Amino acid sequence: MSLTLSTEVNATGTNNTESTQISDSAKSTADYAVATYQQAMVDSLRELVKHNTVAEDGVSVDDNPAHVAFKAELKKQAQALGLDYLDEGYVVVIGLGAQKERVGIITHGDVQPVNAAKWTKSPFELDTTTEPGRLIGRGTEDDKGPISTALYAMKAIKDKNITLNKRIELYVYMAEESDWEPLKAYIKTHDLPQTNITIDAEYPVVTAEKGYGTVKLVFNKQEIPTISPYISAFSGGFFGSQIPEDASVTIENANIVVLQRLMRKARSYQGVSFDLELKDSTLTINALGKSAHSSKPDEGVNAIPYLADLLSNTRWENNGPGTLVNFINDNIGLGLEGKKFGNIAYHDDFMGPMTFSPTVIKQHDENIELNINLRRPQGKSKQALTTEIHQAVQNWNNKFDANVKELEHYIGDPFVQKDAPHIDTLLAVFSHFTGIKDAKPIAIGGGTNSRLFPNAVSFGPSMPNNKYTGHSEHEFITMEQFILNLKMYTAVLVELAK
Repeated sequence: MSLTLSTEVNATGTNNTESTQISDSAKSTADYAVATYQQAMVDSLRELVKHNTVAEDGVSVDDNPAHVAFKAELKKQAQALGLDYLDEGYVVVIGLGAQKERVGIITHGDVQPVNAAKWTKSPFELDTTTEPGRLIGRGTEDDKGPISTALYAMKAIKDKNITLNKRIELYVYMAEESDWEPLKAYIKTHDLPQTNITIDAEYPVVTAEKGYGTVKLVFNKQEIPTISPYISAFSGGFFGSQIPEDASVTIENANIVVLQRLMRKARSYQGVSFDLELKDSTLTINALGKSAHSSKPDEGVNAIPYLADLLSNTRWENNGPGTLVNFINDNIGLGLEGKKFGNIAYHDDFMGPMTFSPTVIKQHDENIELNINLRRPQGKSKQALTTEIHQAVQNWNNKFDANVKELEHYIGDPFVQKDAPHIDTLLAVFSHFTGIKDAKPIAIGGGTNSRLFPNAVSFGPSMPNNKYTGHSEHEFITMEQFILNLKMYTAVLVELAK
């Protein structure tokens, strides 16, 4: 998910929301769902949030106790609601109806890692009291909240005995945040619904997603005898799809003059704070910014480049950590679009600019690895971008007699959906329940499973122009939004399936 872009261009070339009306049965069923199931939906979410469904490297879903327990809870809830349940390992399908034609709702049950120390309460306990009106916990927005909403939308439709022409199927994938290969394998051997919506992004309707990528650079550690101050360590970042709010640097051979100079500069920044401690001749500086989804770097404050910028008045020794700081300042800076990194920056009229954010620094015995998250729109080939990245690194190495090496970069493809026939219906439902007229499709910086399902587009759960909290250390969904989502998902399912 990602930087949302307002646009007057409809990716499908049409916008008939003025003439598309939603049915009385959709409206009445949505009203019934909200009147009947608000508390039950919260209780459902409370039970789902309990399970720490972060993927573990090398551990399959059915060997992961938290994933097994989460799926057991899903089964319990689905069957209690009178819905059918099918567990196929990485994919769970919860259904209503037996019709041949089907409507799919695409979600995921895994979540991103957390730093529990940054949460007021446990991130795996639904917190409804710390900030009244907000449901706080890992997965509340991404994607366990939407799962609970979809379950009770289906239950309301079942209660009202709506005559369905299409079966409704809720897909819950268990590795969306880490590995799409099991889902790709599943899709090869299964017949998918003809019409699909993903509820893992934003409103009004997402028809374009930037391609996810990671640029991997290695800085070799070197011992350089010096009596001058030098950087002995630099760290930061938690995972690739989060703008990091923490970074730390250690400077050796420091003194009170260095400390005072950096303290004066530290006071000039807004949105980021620095803690400086000089002990003997070792200066440690910790930076605290603000975490965000890496597809929305403008919503966070990236501690890694800000800490490097604090140190930018000095040209540091090329000893690994110092090389890293010099490289970040010269080639990334505080910008978000890669405009300092050679010629890589570009922009698409519908999808917006490529974003380019350092997100993780990995410490190895012989070197330090920097991972830079990019989100690329249509408009430039993968090969051209790869060549430009390589050229920028080589030019910098040559200019500064450095030895920065490239690992194999991953550069994913952007996705544009042009064929979904139900876009106008989704826009009509959104406009009816929000009062936002003339809604149009948008592009986002993130990637969802929409691109793997037939005729799929994304529909919520995040409102336009609201900050997305799903990958932050303060994930929540408001109760107001939770209820609004229930209205819209119920109405949409009635419209698409009846």
